[in-house]
Amino acid sequence: MQLVVARVGRAHGIKGEVTVEVRTDEPELRLGPGAVLATDPASAGPLTIETGRVHSGRLLLRFEGVRDRTGAEALRNTLLIADVDPEELPEDPEEFYDHQLIDLDVVLADGTEVGRITEISHLPSQDLFIVERPDGSEVMIPFVEEIVTEIDLAEQKAVITPPPGLLNEAEAEVASSRDAEGGTDAGAGAEGGTDAEGDAR
Repeated sequence: MQLVVARVGRAHGIKGEVTVEVRTDEPELRLGPGAVLATDPASAGPLTIETGRVHSGRLLLRFEGVRDRTGAEALRNTLLIADVDPEELPEDPEEFYDHQLIDLDVVLADGTEVGRITEISHLPSQDLFIVERPDGSEVMIPFVEEIVTEIDLAEQKAVITPPPGLLNEAEAEVASSRDAEGGTDAGAGAEGGTDAEGDAR
Protein backbone atom coordinates (compact mmCIF):
# COMPACT_ATOMS: atom_id res chain seq x y z
CA MET A 1 0.00 0.00 0.00
CA GLN A 2 1.26 3.47 -0.86
CA LEU A 3 1.03 6.35 1.61
CA VAL A 4 1.90 10.01 1.11
CA VAL A 5 4.57 10.80 3.72
CA ALA A 6 5.63 14.32 2.70
CA ARG A 7 5.26 17.14 0.21
CA VAL A 8 8.30 18.91 -1.16
CA GLY A 9 8.41 22.64 -0.45
CA ARG A 10 10.78 25.33 -1.60
CA ALA A 11 14.47 24.95 -2.30
CA HIS A 12 16.84 25.74 0.56
CA GLY A 13 20.23 27.16 -0.27
CA ILE A 14 22.10 26.38 -3.49
CA LYS A 15 23.20 22.78 -2.96
CA GLY A 16 19.99 20.94 -3.75
CA GLU A 17 18.29 20.80 -0.36
CA VAL A 18 14.52 21.20 -0.11
CA THR A 19 12.13 21.85 2.75
CA VAL A 20 9.41 19.26 3.19
CA GLU A 21 5.95 19.30 4.71
CA VAL A 22 5.98 16.11 6.76
CA ARG A 23 2.81 14.01 6.63
CA THR A 24 3.91 11.14 8.84
CA ASP A 25 4.64 10.85 12.55
CA GLU A 26 7.58 8.58 11.67
CA PRO A 27 9.86 10.81 9.60
CA GLU A 28 12.94 9.06 10.97
CA LEU A 29 11.61 5.80 9.49
CA ARG A 30 9.90 6.98 6.30
CA LEU A 31 12.22 9.87 5.41
CA GLY A 32 15.62 8.64 6.52
CA PRO A 33 18.77 8.51 4.35
CA GLY A 34 18.57 5.66 1.85
CA ALA A 35 14.76 5.66 1.67
CA VAL A 36 13.48 5.28 -1.90
CA LEU A 37 10.19 7.08 -2.47
CA ALA A 38 7.73 7.08 -5.32
CA THR A 39 6.39 10.47 -6.37
CA ASP A 40 3.31 12.24 -7.61
CA PRO A 41 3.80 13.22 -10.38
CA ALA A 42 5.47 9.91 -11.14
CA SER A 43 7.80 11.59 -13.65
CA ALA A 44 9.67 13.28 -10.78
CA GLY A 45 10.81 10.02 -9.22
CA PRO A 46 11.56 7.67 -7.77
CA LEU A 47 13.70 9.72 -5.40
CA THR A 48 16.33 8.37 -3.02
CA ILE A 49 17.00 10.42 0.11
CA GLU A 50 20.70 11.17 0.48
CA THR A 51 20.69 13.35 3.60
CA GLY A 52 18.24 14.86 6.03
CA ARG A 53 18.53 17.46 8.77
CA VAL A 54 16.33 19.76 10.81
CA HIS A 55 16.85 23.52 10.36
CA SER A 56 14.76 26.09 12.23
CA GLY A 57 12.13 23.48 12.96
CA ARG A 58 11.80 22.36 9.34
CA LEU A 59 13.03 19.09 7.86
CA LEU A 60 15.46 19.57 5.00
CA LEU A 61 16.16 16.73 2.55
CA ARG A 62 18.65 16.26 -0.26
CA PHE A 63 17.97 13.66 -2.93
CA GLU A 64 20.53 11.69 -4.87
CA GLY A 65 21.25 13.37 -8.20
CA VAL A 66 19.86 16.77 -7.15
CA ARG A 67 22.85 19.05 -6.69
CA ASP A 68 21.68 22.63 -7.24
CA ARG A 69 18.85 25.01 -6.48
CA THR A 70 17.36 24.66 -9.95
CA GLY A 71 16.96 20.91 -9.56
CA ALA A 72 15.55 21.32 -6.06
CA GLU A 73 13.05 23.96 -7.13
CA ALA A 74 11.84 21.69 -9.95
CA LEU A 75 10.62 19.24 -7.27
CA ARG A 76 8.45 21.81 -5.50
CA ASN A 77 4.96 20.49 -4.57
CA THR A 78 5.95 16.91 -5.44
CA LEU A 79 4.31 14.35 -3.13
CA LEU A 80 6.63 11.72 -1.64
CA ILE A 81 5.07 8.27 -1.38
CA ALA A 82 6.25 5.30 0.68
CA ASP A 83 5.32 1.65 0.23
CA VAL A 84 3.88 0.38 3.51
CA ASP A 85 2.71 -3.12 4.38
CA PRO A 86 -1.06 -2.74 4.98
CA GLU A 87 -0.75 -5.20 7.88
CA GLU A 88 1.92 -3.08 9.57
CA LEU A 89 0.71 -1.41 12.76
CA PRO A 90 2.30 1.11 15.12
CA GLU A 91 4.00 -0.39 18.17
CA ASP A 92 1.76 1.63 20.50
CA PRO A 93 -1.84 0.30 20.36
CA GLU A 94 -3.09 3.82 21.07
CA GLU A 95 -1.50 5.17 17.89
CA PHE A 96 -2.83 4.91 14.36
CA TYR A 97 -1.67 5.32 10.78
CA ASP A 98 -3.63 7.66 8.55
CA HIS A 99 -4.89 4.81 6.38
CA GLN A 100 -6.48 3.19 9.45
CA LEU A 101 -8.48 6.35 10.16
CA ILE A 102 -9.55 7.36 6.65
CA ASP A 103 -13.21 6.42 5.98
CA LEU A 104 -14.05 5.81 9.65
CA ASP A 105 -17.59 6.88 10.57
CA VAL A 106 -17.64 9.71 13.09
CA VAL A 107 -20.45 9.48 15.64
CA LEU A 108 -21.46 11.09 18.91
CA ALA A 109 -21.52 9.06 22.11
CA ASP A 110 -25.25 8.42 21.61
CA GLY A 111 -24.64 7.06 18.12
CA THR A 112 -25.74 10.16 16.20
CA GLU A 113 -23.98 10.27 12.83
CA VAL A 114 -21.62 13.20 12.27
CA GLY A 115 -19.92 12.14 9.04
CA ARG A 116 -16.94 10.28 7.59
CA ILE A 117 -13.21 11.00 7.89
CA THR A 118 -11.87 11.87 4.45
CA GLU A 119 -8.46 13.30 5.36
CA ILE A 120 -6.02 13.74 8.22
CA SER A 121 -4.37 17.16 8.44
CA HIS A 122 -1.07 17.19 10.38
CA LEU A 123 -0.47 20.59 11.93
CA PRO A 124 2.44 21.57 14.18
CA SER A 125 0.21 21.80 17.26
CA GLN A 126 -2.15 18.89 16.64
CA ASP A 127 -3.75 16.65 14.03
CA LEU A 128 -7.18 17.34 12.55
CA PHE A 129 -9.81 14.98 11.17
CA ILE A 130 -11.38 16.44 8.02
CA VAL A 131 -14.91 15.04 8.22
CA GLU A 132 -17.44 15.10 5.39
CA ARG A 133 -20.96 15.49 6.73
CA PRO A 134 -24.03 13.86 5.17
CA ASP A 135 -24.99 17.16 3.51
CA GLY A 136 -21.59 17.34 1.79
CA SER A 137 -20.15 20.07 4.03
CA GLU A 138 -16.90 19.56 5.95
CA VAL A 139 -15.98 20.03 9.58
CA MET A 140 -12.53 19.91 11.17
CA ILE A 141 -12.26 17.94 14.40
CA PRO A 142 -9.08 18.20 16.52
CA PHE A 143 -7.65 14.75 17.22
CA VAL A 144 -7.25 15.31 20.95
CA GLU A 145 -8.35 12.98 23.69
CA GLU A 146 -10.79 15.52 25.16
CA ILE A 147 -12.80 15.40 21.92
CA VAL A 148 -12.05 12.06 20.24
CA THR A 149 -12.91 9.67 23.05
CA GLU A 150 -12.69 6.35 21.18
CA ILE A 151 -11.28 4.87 17.99
CA ASP A 152 -12.91 1.51 17.26
CA LEU A 153 -11.27 -0.05 14.22
CA ALA A 154 -13.35 -3.22 14.50
CA GLU A 155 -16.55 -1.19 14.24
CA GLN A 156 -14.91 1.32 11.85
CA LYS A 157 -15.95 4.32 13.89
CA ALA A 158 -14.57 7.27 15.85
CA VAL A 159 -16.61 8.48 18.82
CA ILE A 160 -16.43 12.18 19.64
CA THR A 161 -17.62 14.46 22.42
CA PRO A 162 -17.52 17.88 20.74
CA PRO A 163 -17.49 21.11 22.73
CA PRO A 164 -20.25 23.65 21.98
CA GLY A 165 -19.70 25.32 18.64
CA LEU A 166 -17.46 22.68 17.04
CA LEU A 167 -20.27 21.15 14.99
CA ASN A 168 -22.85 23.91 15.25
CA GLU A 169 -21.89 27.60 15.20
CA ALA A 170 -25.22 28.52 16.84
CA GLU A 171 -24.14 26.60 19.94
CA ALA A 172 -20.98 28.70 20.08
CA GLU A 173 -23.04 31.89 19.97
CA VAL A 174 -25.18 30.67 22.87
CA ALA A 175 -22.06 29.73 24.84
CA SER A 176 -20.53 33.11 24.06
CA SER A 177 -23.59 34.95 25.35
CA ARG A 178 -23.38 32.96 28.57
CA ASP A 179 -19.74 34.01 28.90
CA ALA A 180 -20.75 37.63 28.62
CA GLU A 181 -23.07 37.10 31.60
CA GLY A 182 -20.15 35.80 33.67
CA GLY A 183 -20.19 32.11 32.86
CA THR A 184 -17.17 30.02 32.04
CA ASP A 185 -15.98 29.50 28.51
CA ALA A 186 -18.03 26.55 27.36
CA GLY A 187 -15.99 26.30 24.21
CA ALA A 188 -12.59 25.90 25.87
CA GLY A 189 -10.62 22.99 24.53
CA ALA A 190 -11.92 23.16 20.98
CA GLU A 191 -8.56 24.40 19.76
CA GLY A 192 -6.12 24.36 22.65
CA GLY A 193 -6.17 20.77 23.83
CA THR A 194 -3.07 18.63 24.06
CA ASP A 195 -2.31 16.02 21.46
CA ALA A 196 -4.24 12.81 21.90
CA GLU A 197 -2.24 9.76 22.83
CA GLY A 198 -3.52 8.26 19.60
CA ASP A 199 -1.92 10.70 17.20
CA ALA A 200 -2.55 9.90 13.56
CA ARG A 201 0.45 8.61 11.67
